[in-house]
Amino acid sequence: MIDNGMIYFAKKGPEERPDQKIYLNPAMANRHGFIGGATGTGKSVTLKVLAESFSQLGVPTFFSDVKGDMAGIAVPGEDNEGMQKRLDRFDIRDEFEYSGFPVTIYDIYGEKGIPLRTTVSEMGPLLMAQVLDLNDVQSDLLTVSFKIADDRGWLLDDMKDLKTLLTYIYDNADQFENEYGHITKTSMTTIIRAIVALEAEGADYFFGKPAIEISDFLGYGPGGKGMVNILDSETLISKPKLYSAFMLYLLSELFEYFPEVGDIEVPKMVFFFDEAHCLFKNASKPLLEKIEQVVKLIRSKGIGLFFITQSPGDIPAPVMAQLGNKIEHCLHAYTQAEKRVVKAAADSFRDNPEFNTEEVLQRLGTGEAVVSMLDEKGAPSVAEYVYVLPPESSLGTISDETRDRLIKEAILYSKYVNAKDDDSAYEQINKINEETVAVQEQEAAQAQEEKEAIAAEAQAAKKAEKEAKEQAKAEEKAQKEADRI
Repeated sequence: MIDNGMIYFAKKGPEERPDQKIYLNPAMANRHGFIGGATGTGKSVTLKVLAESFSQLGVPTFFSDVKGDMAGIAVPGEDNEGMQKRLDRFDIRDEFEYSGFPVTIYDIYGEKGIPLRTTVSEMGPLLMAQVLDLNDVQSDLLTVSFKIADDRGWLLDDMKDLKTLLTYIYDNADQFENEYGHITKTSMTTIIRAIVALEAEGADYFFGKPAIEISDFLGYGPGGKGMVNILDSETLISKPKLYSAFMLYLLSELFEYFPEVGDIEVPKMVFFFDEAHCLFKNASKPLLEKIEQVVKLIRSKGIGLFFITQSPGDIPAPVMAQLGNKIEHCLHAYTQAEKRVVKAAADSFRDNPEFNTEEVLQRLGTGEAVVSMLDEKGAPSVAEYVYVLPPESSLGTISDETRDRLIKEAILYSKYVNAKDDDSAYEQINKINEETVAVQEQEAAQAQEEKEAIAAEAQAAKKAEKEAKEQAKAEEKAQKEADRI
């Protein structure tokens, strides 16, 4: 909900004195944010409320839908007794309006949304090595393989391009070692096996053309509302390697695409990275450093990043330090390790003398949170115990019929619905292989012809020799008879 140009998303608690509105300053959205809390504590509703507000400001957003219910943002919410009580709690019955928002739904598998793809080349060797879980030696070899393809103009669009490239390098390692160094066939085999495993997660759907263009996320709906881009991730989230592949690629592309703009009143776009722990789990040091750099520098490009996960401990400390706007829902603490996590989360907030943050974090109800927002100077507020507003859109999911209509009515549907298989490394290398085989067959045929000609000549010579001997014998016999006479 927008209130005098500010995002009004929560009100102070407890209920006996909900007397102050809590705002997210749009000008501080590019200082990034964090939404945390255990399952079922209200993270999804908070995410939906923020996405609605950014859309009302004309700011496009992007987020993943891991439970299948976020697409309900396209449909106006329904009035009921429970909603009336929530509206009365915030005293917003008069200004609250049930509303749907413009959405574009994507799905890497192309089943519940517009197909979303990128090419292997655009992913690059660093992110690909992370996704394939390669060690340093294997990662270096993958980088060399990309360099070989680049030097020869072999385009890497999809997984069959990459496998064909690696197989070709494996079969012709001697040809490349003088220029690119030693190529370990054992490591090449390991990389190919890792690619096959990634294909089993559905990588064939994700890698290919047409590749998504970041600019296509910058859409608008009726009334200038920012487009809400939703990646349906119900299936994808069970494939953590592929999920992290897309999210890491997207983070990198964001940084590369947008120009420097400095501080602006409203962000150009806001991305919400749900299940953020997938981005950082087992990430290599170079990749972590790249993510940290992007998070640190992308704010000057007017882009806001919000990381959503259950525990603040899922986010590396250098990244967490860059997340200025914090919304923490209830955290459960049954073990000593969990208690340490709660304490660390509480310590990340500025103390509020009105309550014990560590205790409140463990007894928050659904839709309640402890928050700290950045003020106009970029300074974090003290911790506030709040109730989050209800969304204007539907809390539930949408019907298959509604989803299908939204997908097919989207402007981008015709652009991305059909995959393209252009001439790339697979075709180019196979052509080389075919030419090589043709040359080998021709050489073999010539060799066979030469062999047969030599054999024929030998046979003819042998026959001539035999005939000469027979002639000599006949002549000798005739001479002997003549001499006897």
